[in-house]
Amino acid sequence: MGTVAGGRRTLVLASGSPRRRELLARLGLPFVVRPTQVSEELPAGEEPAAAALRLAAEKARAASGEWVVAADTVVAVDGRVLGKPRDRAENRRFLELLSGRSHTVHTGLAVLHPGGLETLVSSTEVRFRELADWEIAAYAASGEGLDKAGGYGIQEKGMMLVAGIEGDFFTVMGLPVAQLWEVLARAGYPLAEVWDA
Repeated sequence: MGTVAGGRRTLVLASGSPRRRELLARLGLPFVVRPTQVSEELPAGEEPAAAALRLAAEKARAASGEWVVAADTVVAVDGRVLGKPRDRAENRRFLELLSGRSHTVHTGLAVLHPGGLETLVSSTEVRFRELADWEIAAYAASGEGLDKAGGYGIQEKGMMLVAGIEGDFFTVMGLPVAQLWEVLARAGYPLAEVWDA
């Protein structure tokens, strides 16, 4: 299980996120998608960065494979966590709260490999433009933000919401790519052999 034709190591992506799948595909590494079922409910008082780290680790441990990649993204503003909106009305409330302000996107990354489990959290500050009421209504009505922490996607129509970021763009998309590459290298994954092979 862990290899494909030609002996290449296959990463297991323990996530159903289309964004994570897209980013891993762009890296040119062989992988299969095997989402895991882990409750994303956060205990009262859990810090957002710690929650992202914990959830990523739980997802990695719940998957099967020799090399497992898991991630979880938590969006927080003023200490309040904004998960995936339950509906368009909640998505609209999220956007109203974020309008003209900065918030933090924390993405926890966990890599389960033959030597053990390595975890880290990457945090990026995102600043929204001052949004007009019609922009908030139109974006919420599009449904684009319903499956995303914080209720928006920076790489899609939601790019027009964002005035700037401080940190790693790919953390906001849901997978800190450079950090993932470094973890794989440290853990002995054969990057040079499999990269776009």
